[in-house]
Amino acid sequence: MDKLNFRRRLIQLASAVIYNANLPGYVSGTIFKGETKGVCAPGLNCYSCPGAIGSCPLGALQNAISNVPRKAPFYICGFIMLVGLILGRIVCGFLCPFGLIQELLHKIPTPKIRKNKLTRKLTWIKYVILAVFVIALPLWYAFSKGLPVPTFCKYICPAGTLEGGIPLVALNADLRGRAGFLFGWKTCVLITVAVLCIFMYRAFCRFLCPLGAIYSLFAKIALFAVRVDESKCNHCGKCVRQCEMDVKKVGDRECIHCGRCISCCPQNCIYFGKEVRKCKKES
Repeated sequence: MDKLNFRRRLIQLASAVIYNANLPGYVSGTIFKGETKGVCAPGLNCYSCPGAIGSCPLGALQNAISNVPRKAPFYICGFIMLVGLILGRIVCGFLCPFGLIQELLHKIPTPKIRKNKLTRKLTWIKYVILAVFVIALPLWYAFSKGLPVPTFCKYICPAGTLEGGIPLVALNADLRGRAGFLFGWKTCVLITVAVLCIFMYRAFCRFLCPLGAIYSLFAKIALFAVRVDESKCNHCGKCVRQCEMDVKKVGDRECIHCGRCISCCPQNCIYFGKEVRKCKKES
């Protein structure tokens, strides 16, 4: 592991600890409801995790959409746009606890399914999930039934099940008695995603995560990102071949800006954000 990847792993671990700093929650089996819960973390981290001291942007977005008949979702939309404009999918590569879990699962020694044309096509599923489960269904419940229903969190999110559902059910006897079909369904979703991640690098990020889909929309304009100095690049393609995400080029919508391509570039022409602009000015 080179220095950059070592630092990235430390940042991932630090983010997971900071997001879930309410350690007493893991003893009491309750959800923290302090003032910081009104602030969103940039990465996917379940509101219902006993240790969570902040909110998940995806859950907050669904709840805000559910309130559209009464209130415009200015705060959460502004927050996600700000994070997207500054960091884009760097959040996925550095600041998402569930991304770290997926990477650790992938280290389990098994035959691996490498990216191919099919996996590239499957990356569009997360945009469908974003449109249907994060936007359309919460809006439908809000206008037709007057109910706030975060449908992605409720029916799909494996991060919520792992970080929130399972710990709460394990620590809280009352919740154990009320766990029913929905909890069983979401546990099956989590197990399926976990198994996929063992054989396929970051399967949830690549195919299912609507938050990654949102941040990918800022790929070309995010302030900090991995970019290529085209004046030095000889288009050998080594960076794309070694990348385990479904990228067609460095910095596209599927790039999580982990920086692994930097060390493999024979031309030394891949950089983070401002270093690219500096290099171009000097050349």
